[in-house]
Amino acid sequence: MNYRWTNVHIPDLSGKVAVVTGANSGIGFETAKELARNKAIVIMACRNKEKAEASLNNLRSEIPNIRAEVLSLDLSRLESIRNFAALFQEKYNRLDILINNAGIMKISYEQTAEGVEKHFGVNHLGHFALTGLLLNSLLATPGSRVITISSLSHWFGNINFRALKHDAGKRLFPLMAYGRSKLANILFANELQRRLEINGSKTISVAAHPGITVTNLTGHFGNQLYDLLVSPILIRIGQNTAKGALPGLRAATDPDITGGKYIGPTGIWGIKGYPAAVQSSGKSQSSKTAKLLWEISEELTGVHYL
Repeated sequence: MNYRWTNVHIPDLSGKVAVVTGANSGIGFETAKELARNKAIVIMACRNKEKAEASLNNLRSEIPNIRAEVLSLDLSRLESIRNFAALFQEKYNRLDILINNAGIMKISYEQTAEGVEKHFGVNHLGHFALTGLLLNSLLATPGSRVITISSLSHWFGNINFRALKHDAGKRLFPLMAYGRSKLANILFANELQRRLEINGSKTISVAAHPGITVTNLTGHFGNQLYDLLVSPILIRIGQNTAKGALPGLRAATDPDITGGKYIGPTGIWGIKGYPAAVQSSGKSQSSKTAKLLWEISEELTGVHYL
C-alpha cells in the first residue's frame, strides 16, 4: 500500500456518484476535479452557490463533458443539511462516495444557527448530520465509502463534553477549537466504521488529512498579526492543493483501502508527501470518547442512525 500513489492511480469511476462538501475551492475543488476527470458523477455541495457555479464552469472549461452539478449546502444550518439530503435523494438513487471535506478555521468566536461553537458545529456536527441523513443512499450502494477529512491539528485537540453541551467556546482559543473539531472528525470516522461493521454493512468509513496544504484558509484567519507571522511559514513549508487532495482521493478510490484507516502524507511530520495509511493521535483512537461523542452528536443534531 505504500507505493507512490498519485491521481494517475484513480480507477475508472463511470456510473459512480460522489458528493464533495466544500468543492468550490481548495482541496474540495481538486477532489471534485479528479473524481469528475475519472468519470464519476460529482455533486459539489457548497454554501455559496454562485462561487460554486463559477468553479464548476472552470472545471468544465478544463475537462469538457464532465457530469457534475452544484447543490446548496450550509453546514452551519441543520435545515440546509436536511434540505440538501432530501433533494439529493430525490435526484439520485445511489451514493458511492461521500467526502466530508468542507471546513472553517477562524480566529473570532462564532456560533452556528443552532447556537453551537462554529468550528465544532460546521466541521463535525454538520458532517455528522449529513452522513446520517444520506446513510440510506450509502447503504443501498455496493462498495460505498464515507471519507472524513481531518487535520494534523487534531493532535492538540481535546474534547470536554460538558463544554459541548454548555458551550464554553468563548473561553477556548480558536485554533484549539479547530483542533477539537478535527479530533472529532477522526473519532466520528472510527465510530462510524465500528457501527457499520456491527451491522454487517459493506460501506466503509475512512479518515484522511492533507498535511499542510496552502488553501484559501491559509492567510485568512481574521487576525492580522497571526496572518503576518504564521501564514508565510505555512505557505513556505506546505504543499499545493492538488497534492493536498491526494490523501482523500486515495481513501475514496483505492480498492486496497479498508475501513478504519487514516490516510495522510508520509513525509516528515506528515506535512507533505505521498498518501498512505498513517497514525493518528492516541486520543483519536479512544472508543469510549468516540461513543460519547456519537451520543452527544445525535442529541445536538437530532439525527439518529446505526
